[in-house]
Amino acid sequence: MLESDIVAHCAPTLAGIKTANMFNYLPDDMEKLHQEIQEENCKLNSKGVYVEILRTGEKRALIYVYRKNRLEADLNRKGAESILQTCGYECGETDCCLRKLQERFFQYECFPHEVGLFLGYPLDDVAGFIEQKGKNYKCCGIWKVYGDEHKSRMTFQKLKKCSEIYQRLFADGRSILQLTVAA
Repeated sequence: MLESDIVAHCAPTLAGIKTANMFNYLPDDMEKLHQEIQEENCKLNSKGVYVEILRTGEKRALIYVYRKNRLEADLNRKGAESILQTCGYECGETDCCLRKLQERFFQYECFPHEVGLFLGYPLDDVAGFIEQKGKNYKCCGIWKVYGDEHKSRMTFQKLKKCSEIYQRLFADGRSILQLTVAA
């Protein structure tokens, strides 16, 4: 079940056109969740894709699927470090930043606003969301847009098309490994 949810919610990451995706997962058995994550990592890590748990609840988990090399580049973008420091991130290494993000998910009921940096959203949109407190955006798709509306709308269409194609291919029998583009 985890595998089909990864394809359904993370196709752009599997395709290599987006840094990361996340989704709520309702496992059949919470006790076997870590084993399911480990099994997916055994399949996907060789292609540069990693699966982590950001937060768990009584019956659900917030799953994060990402490309480590792209995440490192995104977190090292000019301006990203400043946002991270403002949010209490005191380290520059990707793994350390991921641990801090997990901490922040457990500390707060709502999503930490810097999560957009970890999902590959444009820096202008992440900064705009934080500054505007989620209001006064130009348009809304996968994220709220404060920067280049035209480019973002095109990206939203591209990501939606990718998800549709991947779900169809998976339903037709392609494996998650066949669908995952190597880094």
